[in-house]
Amino acid sequence: MTRPGAVGPGLRHGRASLALSFGVQGVAFALLVTRIPALQDQYGISDGLLPVFLAAVPILAGAGSVLTEKVVARVRPGVVLRWAQPLVLLSLLGVGAGRQLWHIAVALGVFGLAVGALDASMNMMGVSLQRAYGRSIMLGFHAAYSLGGIAGASLAWVGARWDLSLFVSYLPVVAVLLPAALVGSRWYTEGRSPGGGAADPSKADGGGLSFKLLLPLCLVMCFAYIGDSTVSNWSAKYLQDVLGSSEQMSTLPYNVYMVTTLLGRAVGDLGVRRFGAVAVVRGGSLLAAGGFAVVAGAPGAWVGMLGFTMLGLGLCVIVPQTFAAAGRLFPGNSDAAVARLNIFNYVGFLVGSPLVGVLGDAWSYRGAMLVPMVLVLATLVYARSFAPEPARYGGGHERPRTADVG
Repeated sequence: MTRPGAVGPGLRHGRASLALSFGVQGVAFALLVTRIPALQDQYGISDGLLPVFLAAVPILAGAGSVLTEKVVARVRPGVVLRWAQPLVLLSLLGVGAGRQLWHIAVALGVFGLAVGALDASMNMMGVSLQRAYGRSIMLGFHAAYSLGGIAGASLAWVGARWDLSLFVSYLPVVAVLLPAALVGSRWYTEGRSPGGGAADPSKADGGGLSFKLLLPLCLVMCFAYIGDSTVSNWSAKYLQDVLGSSEQMSTLPYNVYMVTTLLGRAVGDLGVRRFGAVAVVRGGSLLAAGGFAVVAGAPGAWVGMLGFTMLGLGLCVIVPQTFAAAGRLFPGNSDAAVARLNIFNYVGFLVGSPLVGVLGDAWSYRGAMLVPMVLVLATLVYARSFAPEPARYGGGHERPRTADVG
């Protein structure tokens, strides 16, 4: 154990290895979602059947998150992460290797369950490391995920450009990332509550987790992912069909969104330390809502691009801070809180795309963009949930002590 206030090599190594895991996951997920047209061609999936396959992944991921909550009551999240990440990569390879519909059904099923376990365990460990550090570091992990997503999307573009099969595209990536993830897992470590695990003052019965207290954060998580899925699923169509851009330009909004997400998360921890989580979340919510307003009212494609840029900078801070807030709200039961909160990641993803599509067809796509704007603004109502006492990071509320538990 190191002196009070120090961050020893165990924590630093644990932080780096966890950032690597976030980055690897970003690559894997981007490689899957950006090659959906190729998946349709390879397996002969009709447009009518495609939504069934796409919806199955987040549904099973939610089940994986629930299962992880049960498993981490017996083993540490690092153990779950150590085995879930290779399973995600191997199932991605399985998606690229199959030819029959049942092949992709099995591969996507394994992928979904493993992704739920992976997302939950990564964020559990991120929350515990932030507690041990005594300052905001959670946004940095999600910045690594964004960086991985950009790398994965770029690799997918190369595969499509060279007309490579999915298996040939995925094999070298998995061959590099799988051993890297396994080696990196040797340094996984987790923070502990002071004194080896502080009691959770928010538990009324000493063993449960109050969903009533967690609900505001669950809603914020859901609203943020509705906004995120709106951008990922509708930005290209909106720019081309509504704002009259060229087909080439319509591919840019999501890339711009990912880059601004990376930039915002790269500096976000500094903002939390300087101004506090509440101010950062409020600022991000207002910026994201402004982005949706600009997109909805844009007279042309370039103004629309400005709106998507604002969206990336605004939305990027909300999800990492929501996980961090759950850890602070339930310091003695943060793993369960993160697992339950993670389910609403997938709820938002499932709701966002069809919501905009239905409203766009029945009303207008400009009007449809105002719905996620209102939902993101609702985050302001719950902003105080991001600064529960007694553990507050940033804004003059840094923890005075931390210990190296590595």
